[in-house]
Parts: sequence; C-alpha cells; structure tokens
Amino acid sequence: MDKEISKEGVQVGEEISSAPKCRIMVIDDEKIVGDMAKMSLEHDGYIVETFLNAEPALSRLKEEKFDVVVTDYKMKGIDGMEVLRAVKKLYPETKVIMITAFANLDTAIEALRGDVHDFFPKPVKIKELKASIQRALSK
Repeated sequence: MDKEISKEGVQVGEEISSAPKCRIMVIDDEKIVGDMAKMSLEHDGYIVETFLNAEPALSRLKEEKFDVVVTDYKMKGIDGMEVLRAVKKLYPETKVIMITAFANLDTAIEALRGDVHDFFPKPVKIKELKASIQRALSK
C-alpha cells in the first residue's frame, strides 16, 4: 500500500514537529574542530554556532540561550573553565562539554567540580561527542 506524501515531504496524516531544534555552541581555537563538529551536528538536525575564541561566544550567549556548549579547555584569553562559569551563571540548565589536548587528572577533576557534563581528550571522536550531547539533552 502506497503512502501519500505531501509537498513538504511528510506522510499525509503525520504531524509536522513544531518542537524547537536544539542549539549547540562550539568554542575551539582550532578551526577544524569547530568545522567538523558543525558539519556533523547540523547533519543530525542541530542548530550549531562555532567560535574560535571565547570572547565573541560569551557575547553571543548573552543574546541567545544554547542547550549545549562544547568548549576547549585551553585557549588564549578566556579559557574553558571561565566559559563554564559564565555559562552556568547565565543559564544553569545549559550543559557544558569540555574538550582538551592537555588532559590530565587535575584538569578533569577541576572541570567536573565546576559542573561540566562531560570531558574529552583531543582528538575527540565525533561519535562520542554526539552521544554525550544526546545524554545531555535527555537530562
């Protein structure tokens, strides 16, 4: 039996979801990290904004709430821990995922004490990052 499809590509009788798409911010001073995350996450239907440093990202956060912020730990100027504190002050429910090339136990403990949702050493596997984002959004 053939199903009738509307011009919007939705099966007739099926409701179009009006749920807002999840917004994700990615802050990393390595352009390739942000570009790869954006491409992969947008493919999954997320709305993604990327930033090469924290200053403009934090300005953007004052204008718009994001559901998840993925940030590098070590950046020039404002670092990932400062980003974490700023995000939690503005939006306590926003989940923060931290990534770093300088992973050690002390760094991980500091991040976890700061209420980071997840912590990954670089190079982060996009599959693991996506799974972490899904867990963050389900809480």
